[in-house]
Amino acid sequence: MPGNEHDPLDSWLGQQVRPMPPPPGTFELITRRARRRKIRKLAVTVVSAAAVAAGAAVAVPNVIALEVTPIPVAQANGQSSATPGNGGTPSTNGSGSPVPSPQPSTGPASGLAAPAGPVPANFQPTSVTFDSKTAGWVIGQAGTPGHCADKNPYICTSIVRTPDAGKTWYGGPAPKTGAPAGPSGVSGIRFLDGVNGWAFGPELWSTHDKGNTWNKVAAADGSRVTDLETVNHRAYALFASQCSGVSGADFAVDCTSYALFTTTADSDNWVPVGGSTNGLTDAGAPTSAVLAVTDATGYLVAPDGTLYSGPVGRCGAWSKQGTVACQPGPAQANGLPSRVLLALQSSTQLAVACMGPSFGGVTIFTSSNSGATWTQQPATAWSGVTRPTAATSLADAVNGTLVLATRNGLDVLPAGTSQWEQATVQPAEPGGGFIYVGMTDWDQGVAVAADAGQHEIWMTFDGAKTWAPATKIAPPGS
Repeated sequence: MPGNEHDPLDSWLGQQVRPMPPPPGTFELITRRARRRKIRKLAVTVVSAAAVAAGAAVAVPNVIALEVTPIPVAQANGQSSATPGNGGTPSTNGSGSPVPSPQPSTGPASGLAAPAGPVPANFQPTSVTFDSKTAGWVIGQAGTPGHCADKNPYICTSIVRTPDAGKTWYGGPAPKTGAPAGPSGVSGIRFLDGVNGWAFGPELWSTHDKGNTWNKVAAADGSRVTDLETVNHRAYALFASQCSGVSGADFAVDCTSYALFTTTADSDNWVPVGGSTNGLTDAGAPTSAVLAVTDATGYLVAPDGTLYSGPVGRCGAWSKQGTVACQPGPAQANGLPSRVLLALQSSTQLAVACMGPSFGGVTIFTSSNSGATWTQQPATAWSGVTRPTAATSLADAVNGTLVLATRNGLDVLPAGTSQWEQATVQPAEPGGGFIYVGMTDWDQGVAVAADAGQHEIWMTFDGAKTWAPATKIAPPGS
């Protein structure tokens, strides 16, 4: 009505009103927060133990470019150095500590780093780690150094991940390493809780964001990490020094001195455990050492066969516990000893496999008192299977089952029995056998073939009785 003072307002309200749009990035932010909430619900903190054997330096898809600054590591004298380090052995979760069953995965890469890409062509695995029964990471090399799909063609390191116990696999970020010469690159991988992980052998790299980014950790005096274990919000590693070799595949075979270092899960400040675990040698000869941990106690077999033990998950120097029947000897290509293998069945139950001419093939010793005394397993224990002359890896399931990896296959000593059995490997034993085996819990485990050209890892879901390839780890055409 003309002259009505409300007419302008009525006229304005009668028009079509368009709502104001939200600030840029709002929907993306909501999506990311929802995804993080889902991932947090699925995250399972577990004990990680047995190590995976590895060989060559490994590769990354060309979309990943990590330019990083080395993080210094404390030296044994308490000072720090920015000298680039070298290190490593691989691993999976499972030399004697139970793993809680996680909730089922609800998405293609639930609980793992993003973005998820394809498995790189010609992927050759060298090491594997599971931090639960479903979430696992495998490190390896994709391509030939000098011809890899990266801005630097000598960078071949790659990591693939599974959110569903090997049913599906995805490519992801990896350490930007793998130079053509010198003791460089990484061959092993270990995750503690799905968030914090390490790649090592011979260098040392860390991630604290589920593997989205990797940072190079500089080691004291050019040390090389030959073994690494994680448990109870902490990681332990053996730093080898006085090494003269330069070949990446043989980064640990000529090292003569070892020291035990530790760090908290979310830190890159590695410090020596101290005490008697510094400067471990065998009269200056090329040698090795091996480390194993449970949720309460850790053990270290030194180059001279001395067994050291200490508390896990808190500060405290380790001390001499006893001796084992054999000495580690020179390192294998993956950094692990060539003459003694160590597995933990509990905080006080230990098993070692000794090898060499004086043992007439592999001989197993067990201890029920933290390594103070040992009992030799009789030769008749091998009456059901050909007794191996050498082995590459020893693992223990939560229920006490022992699994031995050899160049001929996998042997199993079921819990509560005294006879070794040969595991069934499908579709056939890979040429050269296996270089690593680890049990996630009593029924599930993983094994890595000595021939990385198999493009596979093997898995078991029946207590190590039968093993089959995780076939989807290899993309078509590999």
